[in-house]
Amino acid sequence: MKWAKRYVLYFRYLAYSPLLLLSGCSDTHFWLFDPKGLIADTELHYMIIDVTLMAIVIVPTTFLLIWVVWRYREKRRSAFAPEWSHSNVIEVVVWGIPLLIVGMLSYYSWRGIQAVNPYNPHALNSHGASTARSHKPLTVDVITTDWQWLFVYPNKHIAVANELVVPTGTKLHLKLTSTSVVNSFYIPQIVGQIYAMPGMRTKQSFEVDHPGSYHGFSAAFSGPGFSWMDFKLKAVPPVKFTAWIKKAGISKNTLNYASFSRFAEPTVNIERKIHYFSDVKTGLFAKVIKAVRSQRLHYVTPMAMTENMHAKIFRTHSN
Repeated sequence: MKWAKRYVLYFRYLAYSPLLLLSGCSDTHFWLFDPKGLIADTELHYMIIDVTLMAIVIVPTTFLLIWVVWRYREKRRSAFAPEWSHSNVIEVVVWGIPLLIVGMLSYYSWRGIQAVNPYNPHALNSHGASTARSHKPLTVDVITTDWQWLFVYPNKHIAVANELVVPTGTKLHLKLTSTSVVNSFYIPQIVGQIYAMPGMRTKQSFEVDHPGSYHGFSAAFSGPGFSWMDFKLKAVPPVKFTAWIKKAGISKNTLNYASFSRFAEPTVNIERKIHYFSDVKTGLFAKVIKAVRSQRLHYVTPMAMTENMHAKIFRTHSN
């Protein structure tokens, strides 16, 4: 029959349509599906649970919709029941299943939030992180500017711009703030995003067990330099981390509030340069927060590329 052939041909082409979604995918940046940290692994676990629960609703509903349209199409000679008004089975299905799914989603959402909550002191332990580690937790102050990252190691009296180096097998406690607009600290393979807000302090915690280099970036648009506002997280063994601390500590660049004020000026870090600072002033993080609150540390964030920025980009890409 001609109509049957047309339907078969139509559904055959329709079956290939999901492949169009792959046109926007990269073959290398499946970071969310390749977790390398305890927090990221837990986030993937609960994401799979949520998608599976939603699929339990969406997939059968889609097939039922197609079946109803086909079963009760106009030309079909089906039984007509003008007095029909109620079905207990249908009521149970259309109310019971959605309520059950919503309840399960609520339960797993609550568990997932608690498992990755940076303000939960037991979050890392609940993921199976060892509580008997000989390494003390490492504290890092994260300060975002337009458009760079500054990582301050207050107990080591050093700071690094646009690179975060951490020892493996050690719990990391981050305190974050911003000098200008809201930014978002995000390392997909290691830990979920958390906002860094001006005049405020947020927290994040994670642990990396395997050495490697991981991509981090800001997930919140913040102006023309946003595309270059990324950094590398380098996880190294504790011995190498100690050596790196000593190397960074001999930098001739020191960091106090005055030098930080110059560093915080809007800068498009196209070359993705890494800067090391030694002799970091104690209490710099708290002083930056107070200065932003009192508007003593304030810069006008350009929302479009200036002539100097355009010239810098041209020089970089023409060399």
